[in-house]
Amino acid sequence: MSAMRALRPAPFTSARVSRSRLNVRAEAVKIPDGFAKISPRGDRVLVKVAEEETKTRGGILLPTSAVKKPTSGDVVELGDGRVNGETRPFILKTGDTVLYSKFGFMYTDIKLKEQDFILIREEDVIGIMPRQNAQADDIPNMKPMSDRVLIKVEETADVTIGGVLLPETAKERPLSGTVVSTGPGKYDAEAEEKRKPMRVQPGDRVLYFKYAGDNMETPDGTKYVVLREDDILCKA
Repeated sequence: MSAMRALRPAPFTSARVSRSRLNVRAEAVKIPDGFAKISPRGDRVLVKVAEEETKTRGGILLPTSAVKKPTSGDVVELGDGRVNGETRPFILKTGDTVLYSKFGFMYTDIKLKEQDFILIREEDVIGIMPRQNAQADDIPNMKPMSDRVLIKVEETADVTIGGVLLPETAKERPLSGTVVSTGPGKYDAEAEEKRKPMRVQPGDRVLYFKYAGDNMETPDGTKYVVLREDDILCKA
């Protein structure tokens, strides 16, 4: 097996995206009146945050405390691409619907004219969704960014060998799955295509670090994880 190093956002709202780390967020930066637009610099992109979910699928109005913070939005502006004295080409383009982590140390919240935006580096975007207003059932068609890998997770057993039914809290977290899609590779100025080639491909069965990536689930209960290629331990 070749050694390497290994996502659950769900319906693109923070309620079902989980990580095993502390989430500390600063308040959004409020842009003063008189400023009409924001122009990102470098490899950052400006994303208009998706509308908050205020109703369940059954139409029940949610109290403010239960409103799920979106973790997706539409790219409205690209930076100039200048990083460390060179100009990097963007993979993203304006209009793309992107998925990002709810853990905001990777981006800056901004409020402009009562609308919510984030400034985020292109490399920190998890993936590109196949359409606007994407839902959880679009997860299998997501295009991972950078060196990320979308993996369909293998289910763990509900029953022990002795026939004892396991509660959710007692199950071991899945560590294996099948690669659904991969990103274009991490940026590398010295590489021929400016991207490091990915070492895993769709269809590969892989093992990954237990707490790596962002976990997601479709409405039918199928589980996926998006993680960095370096978090993959090996492939079969």
